[in-house]
Amino acid sequence: MSQPSPTILYCHCQYAQVVPKEVKEAVLKKLCESGIAFEAVADLCEMAARRDPALQRLAGSGALKIAACFPRAVKGLFHQADADLALDRT
Repeated sequence: MSQPSPTILYCHCQYAQVVPKEVKEAVLKKLCESGIAFEAVADLCEMAARRDPALQRLAGSGALKIAACFPRAVKGLFHQADADLALDRT
């Protein structure tokens, strides 16, 4: 039996201009063209600062692939929101 596809999370890094605009646009375009379902958020940093419950939902959703800035930063943001990521599924 095959395992379910991971949830894909795309962060547009709206406020912290860490990732170049061209890269963000190219990644988002490819995701849209792929036909694969994904969730897009404006900014994980802002969500973590607000302790957005969506981060807990995403962390608990099973396998999760995240397109964002730096892995260590993303793990820290989820931790800040009391939504630690499972290392074996992320």
